[in-house]
Amino acid sequence: MLDAPGKLPQTRAMTVETQKTALITGASRGLGAALAEALAPTHHIIAVGRTTGALEELDDRIQAAGGSATLAPLDVTDKGAMAHLCRSIFDRWGNLDLWAHTAIYGPALMPTSDLDDKGWTRAWTTNVEATRVLIHMVNALMTDESTALFFHDDHAGEPFFAGYGASKAAQMALVRSWAAENARIGPRVVIAEPKPLATAMRSRFFPGENRAPLAAPADEAARILTDLAI
Repeated sequence: MLDAPGKLPQTRAMTVETQKTALITGASRGLGAALAEALAPTHHIIAVGRTTGALEELDDRIQAAGGSATLAPLDVTDKGAMAHLCRSIFDRWGNLDLWAHTAIYGPALMPTSDLDDKGWTRAWTTNVEATRVLIHMVNALMTDESTALFFHDDHAGEPFFAGYGASKAAQMALVRSWAAENARIGPRVVIAEPKPLATAMRSRFFPGENRAPLAAPADEAARILTDLAI
C-alpha cells in the first residue's frame, strides 16, 4: 500500500530508474493483469487494482519472470488516492511511458426501466468519471512519446446493456476527444478492440456461454501490444 505522501510502496525487486514505466489501472485480473505480465520484460509495472491478494499474485508472476512491479491496491474512483499515486510517480520517475486503462465496472444486465441508482452510479463513476479524472492527472505525467491505451467494448443500445453500454460509450467519447486533441502533439492516445475475452465480467454477462472460442487475455495482450508496437 501507499506510505506517506511522496513515497511509493517498496517492492521486493526494485526497478532500475532508467527502465520504462507502465501504469496499469485495473491490473488485478483479466486483460489488465495480462498486459502487466506482457510488459514486465521491458517496463517497470505500476499495478493499480482493488484486490490486494490478486496484485500480490501478479507481482509473484512478474518477479518469477525477472521483472519488477510496484503495487498500488487502490480504487480508481478514489480521487485523493489516485492524486497521491500520480504525485508519487512524478517524484520517483518523472514521467510515464505507458498508461493502460482497463479498470471497468459492468452492472448486472437488466431492462433499462429496472436500472437502479446503485448500479448506474457505480458504472458512471468507474467508467466515466474516473476516466475523466485520470486523464487529467496522468496527462501531466506523459511526454510527447508516451502512449495511453484504452479498450473498446461496444454494447451501446443492446437489450439489457443500458448501464454498461451507456457508460462505456461515454468513456470512449472522452478518450476519442483526447486522442483528437493530441494527434499532432502527443501523447499518443489509442483505442484497441480486444476479441471477446474469457474473463469473469463476461461470464457474468453471458452465464452458460461456451467459453472455448473466447480469447485468452494473455493472447490478446500480446497481440495488442504487437499491433501497436509497444
